[in-house]
Amino acid sequence: MGFILRRTNKVLLFLLLFIGLPLIEIYFLIEVGSEIGALPTIALSILTAVIGTWLVRLQGFGVLMRVRGMMDQGEVPALEVLDGALILVAGLFLLLPGFLTDIVGFALLVPPLRHWVVGRYVQVVPVRGQAASRHQETRVIEGDYRRDD
Repeated sequence: MGFILRRTNKVLLFLLLFIGLPLIEIYFLIEVGSEIGALPTIALSILTAVIGTWLVRLQGFGVLMRVRGMMDQGEVPALEVLDGALILVAGLFLLLPGFLTDIVGFALLVPPLRHWVVGRYVQVVPVRGQAASRHQETRVIEGDYRRDD
């Protein structure tokens, strides 16, 4: 029974994303177009894509520089990689025509909101191998060494 419910949830999510979201976008485009006209609506959609692309590029280079700096110091840039992935998703949303996806895309370009989403992801999704390492006992081997040249 649990398998059927999980499968039903996946089907509903698929229908919502690939059928419901475009229908909502078309509705908003028609409403805005009826208020300001067709050409201004198209121009506004193109303008949001251009501004969004510029912002994604700017923030993407910032994340890339932070990743390089951390790697030069020998640190693992795990959170920065997630930050970069959200910037990539924001860019995808901004390139899609529609105002709802533009709102989500621009929201993901706000650094505090993006860092909150990364923090929530880290809290919710378990790290692989973490469960196995909890059950193993930590062993420390001490010793001295001498170099003979």
